[in-house]
Amino acid sequence: YYMNHRWLGGTLTNWKTVSQSIQRLKQIDEKMTEGADGLTKKERLGMERDQSKLQASLGGIREMGGTPDLLFVIDVAKEDLAILEAKKLGIPVVAVVDTNCSPDGVDYIIPGNDDAARAIALYCDLVSRAALDGMSAQLGAAGVDVGAMEEAVEEAVAEAPAAEPAEVAEAVVEAASEEPAEKETKDAPADS
Repeated sequence: YYMNHRWLGGTLTNWKTVSQSIQRLKQIDEKMTEGADGLTKKERLGMERDQSKLQASLGGIREMGGTPDLLFVIDVAKEDLAILEAKKLGIPVVAVVDTNCSPDGVDYIIPGNDDAARAIALYCDLVSRAALDGMSAQLGAAGVDVGAMEEAVEEAVAEAPAAEPAEVAEAVVEAASEEPAEKETKDAPADS
């Protein structure tokens, strides 16, 4: 789950109200997919505006179902409110802390650049992979066949439209990982 827009105050500490907003987003999505033929142009535009606003702020947490077990933060200075809410609820915070930020309130500090797009893409990729590895290990320990689940997920991913930010982040990470490999092959001595 993620939030990549402005942190709404009370997202964690006032989860009841946030979950009501998420339900409103789901209702609007249902109405828009069924067709808003019975609505006037003004009502339809207002509903589309509400949908885009709610999607931007809550779209990444719409399926979360409750407060998280861990909070991963990229910019500590910008997301100070999120860190304060997590501390208030006893949620551990993992954060990338740059030299221009105070690590107060962060339980697990990752020293690094929180400004560069390539660095952010790298951090997000590594954290998402670690989370997926942890979940698959937990499911494997519980006796669930992870291979069968992966096939179902791959089918669902193939059917769902891809999000642009994820593609951009993957392209940046792939480009970063390909550059050293190309240099190694150029510098490597030829086998005789």
